[in-house]
Amino acid sequence: MNRIWTAFLAMLVIQAANAQALHFNKSGEFKIAQFTDLHYKLHKPAASMALKCIDEVVATEHPDFIIVTGDIIYSRPADSTLQAVVRCIDAHGIPFVMLFGNHDNERGLTNAQLTAIIQQARYSIQPADSDYVLTVKTQDGRKNAALLYCMDSHRESLLPDVKGYAWFSFEQVGWYRSQSERYTMQNGGKPLPALAFFHIPLPEYGEASSSMESILIGHRLEDASSGKLNTGLFAAMKEKGDVMGTFCGHDHDNDYTVCHHGIVLGYGRFSGGNTEYN
Repeated sequence: MNRIWTAFLAMLVIQAANAQALHFNKSGEFKIAQFTDLHYKLHKPAASMALKCIDEVVATEHPDFIIVTGDIIYSRPADSTLQAVVRCIDAHGIPFVMLFGNHDNERGLTNAQLTAIIQQARYSIQPADSDYVLTVKTQDGRKNAALLYCMDSHRESLLPDVKGYAWFSFEQVGWYRSQSERYTMQNGGKPLPALAFFHIPLPEYGEASSSMESILIGHRLEDASSGKLNTGLFAAMKEKGDVMGTFCGHDHDNDYTVCHHGIVLGYGRFSGGNTEYN
């Protein structure tokens, strides 16, 4: 009897995992809704705009996947604040993940503790790792069709003589290269089309948006607040040939996309209420 019960539970787990698997829909499309910089404050009327934004965009666009690219919470207690945002997203019944920004762990919980809260949601597909790849399957779910790289862009520089925001480590660049190579090999040597998401923009955002040769669509109302050092993540993506576009947040007054050496560099639009500058 115990064996039958165990097998039944295992079957339910497998069914739940399959239901949450990302895949192209019946129209052959895969739509992503990106929210960023919610800066949500618990019990603050101005913050309600962030949840309203989520509800309206999801109801209008019917995305297949939701991603929040950092600076989610802006008040204590961190657990209750995050749970309010998670409940709002989870209620739509769409698979989702959340990346962290430079402010999320300032409210009393670490990013690992915040991750554990996100993972409890029914439609969360949040891994425990800070850097991870999500695969998007074909319509029939039989093979990988695309990749979503989700990466931690950290907070401030830890070097005393280099001020400002942090940058992707060489280990992260190596991690990306190894993941790209692995999935390319599995696909018969052909790179799978991919997108990348993180909070703080790459240095190439500023370079591309200030070039007269670039076509910029959207609003550039402030400089790209990137890390002061460039460890070559963009160059690695260009070399590997899988990433078609990267999407960040962090700079609240930017919502543009610009093409740079064949890769789209995009900002998600500020998704919060009047709890921070926007």
